[in-house]
Amino acid sequence: MVRKSPWILHYDGSSCNGCDIEVLACLTPVFDVERFGIINTGNPKHADILLITGSINEQNLPVVKQLYDQMPTPRAVVAIGACAATGGVFKDCYNVYGGVATAIPVDVYVPGCAARPENIIAGVVKALDVLENRRVKKSKPKKELSTRKNAKAKTTGGEE
Repeated sequence: MVRKSPWILHYDGSSCNGCDIEVLACLTPVFDVERFGIINTGNPKHADILLITGSINEQNLPVVKQLYDQMPTPRAVVAIGACAATGGVFKDCYNVYGGVATAIPVDVYVPGCAARPENIIAGVVKALDVLENRRVKKSKPKKELSTRKNAKAKTTGGEE
């Protein structure tokens, strides 16, 4: 169960805009991604999920890293389409480094060229699971590692 409405930030790397149109289609009443409480934002400091379409190239590499670094933790990244996964049809271009994973860690891959809105929504829902697991993991207290010295100090009531 998600404790708050997740906000998504959409960034177009260097794609043909096919996947971008499908991401925007998710926001229309036909697919209505907002039924999950998801809100599209333009500010990375408010975003929980980063949706990236297109490949990573020399010009957008620092931008993608900066957007990722500005997002609060926990965060999730969804790579949408073949270009975001592997570089797609642009992978052999001189300035393309490859998919999104060449720049930042990716949590969910959505296949397709262009990815269907249904698949994008399914990817966002998987990203919600990733976010919730990270929130639960972050909120659990860490157990103290018990060493021989610590165990002896606890049983004797003092230090060695």
